[in-house]
Amino acid sequence: MPATHVLFVEDDDVIREATTLALERDGFQVTAAPDGLTGLDAFRARRPDLALLDVMVPGLDGVSLCRRIRDESTVPVIMVSARADAIDVVLGLEAGADDYVTKPFDGAVLVARIRAVLRRFRASAADGPPDDGALLSFGDIAIDPEGMEVTRSGERLALTPTEMRLLLEFAAAPGTVLSRDRLLTRVWDYDWGGDTRVVDVHVQRLRTKVGQDRIETVRGFGYKLRA
Repeated sequence: MPATHVLFVEDDDVIREATTLALERDGFQVTAAPDGLTGLDAFRARRPDLALLDVMVPGLDGVSLCRRIRDESTVPVIMVSARADAIDVVLGLEAGADDYVTKPFDGAVLVARIRAVLRRFRASAADGPPDDGALLSFGDIAIDPEGMEVTRSGERLALTPTEMRLLLEFAAAPGTVLSRDRLLTRVWDYDWGGDTRVVDVHVQRLRTKVGQDRIETVRGFGYKLRA
């Protein structure tokens, strides 16, 4: 089975080389780029399995690069930020990133986050929330779990794999309040505590597609799908 191919865009030479070596030791194939424009060319030429993008890179910043990638592909994207600033985190996630890590990061943690993103990206519908394969309907929203398709008023919605898994999690328990921690475990495959901003931003992105009133915020607890 071919090695998982990671595109890593990072302008710091030391971090780029050290991280590349660490990922290669864990069995990944790595294409490294020092700036956003080179990274975009590499993405289009190599079609990696995952993109790891630093936020602050020259030429084309990481957030803009993520948007360009998302326009062309649903490949998993992890953003890398030099600080845990909410602006960096939110901008990256709103651009379509699936997750983020902050510098300095531990190599083992980075590999674990990469593998978690890849696991949920590659998971089939059968690996998601249990269902009988029947079409699920919630108002003007129709979900085909087997075909992994969602329509709203008959129009097909373009959901990322993470958004699809999040919606399926809600659809498996309509009307039930799901905590952020549960969603981190079920959707992001975290076996450790994670930043709940990942959940909040993805819920907001999902709302823009399925309708703002379809997913309700239950303050202090989490979210629920209105049946």
